Amino acid sequence: MHYDVIILGAGASGLFCAFTAAQRGRRVLVLERANKVGKKILMSGGGRCNFTNYSIEPNNFISSNCHFCKASLKRYSQWDFLSLVERYDIAFEERQYGQLFCLNSARDILNMLLTECENAGVDIRTNCQVSDVKAVEGAEDEGARFKLSAGKQSFTCQSLVVATGGLSIPTLGGSGDGYLLAEQFGLTLKPRQAGLVPFMFSDAMKGVCERLSGLALPVAVSCNEQQFHADMLFTHRGMSGPAMLQISNYWNPGDALTIDFLPDDDAVEWLLQEKQRSPKSLLRSVLGQRLSKSLTLELQNLLWTERGQTVMAEISDRDLRRVGESLNAFEVKPSATEGYRTAEVTRGGVDTDGLSSKTLEAKTQPGLYFIGEVVDVTGWLGGFNFQWAWSSGYSAGLHA
Repeated sequence: MHYDVIILGAGASGLFCAFTAAQRGRRVLVLERANKVGKKILMSGGGRCNFTNYSIEPNNFISSNCHFCKASLKRYSQWDFLSLVERYDIAFEERQYGQLFCLNSARDILNMLLTECENAGVDIRTNCQVSDVKAVEGAEDEGARFKLSAGKQSFTCQSLVVATGGLSIPTLGGSGDGYLLAEQFGLTLKPRQAGLVPFMFSDAMKGVCERLSGLALPVAVSCNEQQFHADMLFTHRGMSGPAMLQISNYWNPGDALTIDFLPDDDAVEWLLQEKQRSPKSLLRSVLGQRLSKSLTLELQNLLWTERGQTVMAEISDRDLRRVGESLNAFEVKPSATEGYRTAEVTRGGVDTDGLSSKTLEAKTQPGLYFIGEVVDVTGWLGGFNFQWAWSSGYSAGLHA
């Protein structure tokens, strides 16, 4: 069976690319190895799908080439996707930091994509594991450049789009298939690592996190010259929440994280003032004004256990300064992240040096495209990875 375009993967980027190409009159087939399409779309954002962000900038993305994403993001912006959402009368809401979520269900976004595919005549097949892909030697521009085998079926196509996603959340279809195809056709890969993922600990912090499990609070967390102000959540495994997920994109094994528990205050200055205001209070009582009692007790055990029963007036300014500095720059060293099992994205992937930033086509293999998460472009938490899916899918769909 011959198609103009075959797309591997029926996720966000694959479906978007499919109807974009089909609207140009191309005959398009989408092959999905899972039993259902768009699984990651449906689970994202707690089932509400954080589909884009009001503020999309290239510096919201991590890549070995920070300029690569610019062309696609400009060609199909968040405003373009919003126009599509509004055309379908999908109710949405803005949350903090410009994040846009479905008001009802992520299924609204998936249904919109599937309707666009249906209207454009896209053929979608699930439970279809591609076992072999070969380039057809001597194929003319309009002929069959690629031959694919899937079970007992074989297909040919002029353009092949790899939208297989990354290694994250394998239960939802994450796999390394796209990376293997890239290597097969001579493209290089950047090292892959779990991104937007919670941290785990093996030292004393493990017990602290277990005892504080369920507690959330606003912090500023820093690593490798990057900082994020957002909520942090203690879990029985370690630390999660938006702040930790964001900074995980910049963390490498062995790195320390610096947590500011009082991001809006100079803790040293505040404690010295409180010493004058409340000389007979215990330090944990003073900190209880800003932090939860349970966290304050854990910090006391770590930072001033020998002064636990000492009133503020009897604690030296030097000791208060030491505590205050630690509160604004509390260093922890994760043992690892939770890995691909819970990671929202995969950092790294197909090296952008081997792709056209305008079309997402492989420079050395005409007709072969890579889009979405499989590419070495990773967005922040907050709708950025979906926008990359829409933008890269659109760019490839215009040319495949």
